[in-house]
Amino acid sequence: MLTDLESVFRSLKSELGMRPVYHPKEDRCDGHLFITVLAYQAVQVIQRKLKVHGINESWTTLREKLGQQLRITATFKQRDGKTLHIRQATRPEEELGEIYKKLGLSSDPGGLQRVRI
Repeated sequence: MLTDLESVFRSLKSELGMRPVYHPKEDRCDGHLFITVLAYQAVQVIQRKLKVHGINESWTTLREKLGQQLRITATFKQRDGKTLHIRQATRPEEELGEIYKKLGLSSDPGGLQRVRI
């Protein structure tokens, strides 16, 4: 459990840009600790939900699988001079789709978005 805890903390702190930690003020240190513990709790909830469905993978493995899906933005210049941005997630691989299903999440996070500027 300790190894898992350290691995998750190291991973999350790197991804959140929170390493190395040099906080000159106590409130920043408290904020850092709060975000780290909150992120760890989120990871634990995800892993427990998946464990109920027979998925017992490490956070590192789950993170790699979750990282396979991308959100893509296509930008088009229109005749009237305005710009149209269309954003949508790629289709998840079957294994990732199963993870979403077990967690009760949409496999199309954010849906299709059209933004005209």
